[in-house]
Amino acid sequence: MIDDAHDLACVHAATERLLSDAAGLDNASLAEPSRLPGWSRGHVLAHLSRNADALVNVLDGRPMYTDAATRDADINRDAPRPPAAQLDDLRESADRFRRTAGAPADRNRVVELRNGVTDIAARVPFRRWAEVELHHVDLGTGYELEDLPAEFTERETDFLTERFTGHTDVPSTVLVSDTGRTRTTGGGAPGGPVTVEGPAAELLGWLSGRRDGSALTVRGGALPELPPL
Repeated sequence: MIDDAHDLACVHAATERLLSDAAGLDNASLAEPSRLPGWSRGHVLAHLSRNADALVNVLDGRPMYTDAATRDADINRDAPRPPAAQLDDLRESADRFRRTAGAPADRNRVVELRNGVTDIAARVPFRRWAEVELHHVDLGTGYELEDLPAEFTERETDFLTERFTGHTDVPSTVLVSDTGRTRTTGGGAPGGPVTVEGPAAELLGWLSGRRDGSALTVRGGALPELPPL
């Protein structure tokens, strides 16, 4: 059962961690490259602010973004701002999301995200939690996949495992975590089963495109090449 109130509290805690780390960034640090190709740290923070507002749109029944070009233009516009403006925007947009997501509403209603993806409203707080946690790692300020809350790591790994299940580019793959969990994914491409085993953080890093999988043990074939998220 989805506990969106719990997830919303986790979003708030993750946002506070992010704000605390981001408060140490100056203009030069914000202009430095993040771990995301082509994006500075300022781009990452700008994206997180605009994503919060986009998810407010989703919960209010509006399109998540006007279009892809506008989304990108807004991020590029906001990326060069000074640290104080970035932090204020991140905090204020997070508060707007928290108020909207916590307001009385039908949690089981279907909402539409980007590219025609649909979900139920109750799962939107977890999606925001994933944005905040993973992009905090992308800042490259010392917060690593190993620092993520264990609950988040398990649930996001479940989410990505489900996302790749049956994918036509991914062979049958068994994931074995050092937490004792075994999951299966892929199955839409020839080959397999391939067993991929390793620490929970490394598995999540590989599934989310943030690590290359070189720290994982692979049996039964080559490490599958995962499609971009």
